[in-house]
Amino acid sequence: MASDPEFSLLDPKPLLIVISGPSGVGKDTIMQRMKERGMPFHFVVTATTRPKRDNEEHGTDYFFVSKEEFARMIEHNELIEYAIVYNDYKGIPKQQVRKALDSGKDVLMRLDVQGAETVRKLAPEALLIFMTTDSEEELVTRLKARNSETKDELALRIATARKELKRVEAFDYVIINHHGKVDDTVENVRAIIDAEHHRVNHREVNL
Repeated sequence: MASDPEFSLLDPKPLLIVISGPSGVGKDTIMQRMKERGMPFHFVVTATTRPKRDNEEHGTDYFFVSKEEFARMIEHNELIEYAIVYNDYKGIPKQQVRKALDSGKDVLMRLDVQGAETVRKLAPEALLIFMTTDSEEELVTRLKARNSETKDELALRIATARKELKRVEAFDYVIINHHGKVDDTVENVRAIIDAEHHRVNHREVNL
């Protein structure tokens, strides 16, 4: 019996997956652990104009660019989305994502809540996962413990985080990233992705 070319239940399209949530919930930590475990995703590298921190590497954690270079990228429509985040620009290079999707790989990116909602408008079939902490108090504690901002910058991050917590209903899934349970969170992310690949009606992203 010849196979039906329309019968593609076992051939799902690659997913565009967004890991989002307020500052301090551990998005970068989760992404890093997934990389360390060799999970078969294309991990998107975000371009940003903010200064590089001591523990970060250009081209791996972010593409650190000048405001002039970022302006050029905007002018030439090279970004899927971009936004001002705490007085610096962040954006997702468009060609990087298209190339990965065309190769058949799931594409995984971490974005702030505003960026995730922008991607949803551009690609309605994107898979959006909201990451949070056990409580608002826990989130504030984590932000204070980072010691990477001035007092005013910290106050801005806390106020923004509280506002972003109210945007959870714009997402498909929510995961609590419990303190000290990084691998559990990674497994929850992977379980969501696995489930999405077994949907009868597959998501199909067009950019």
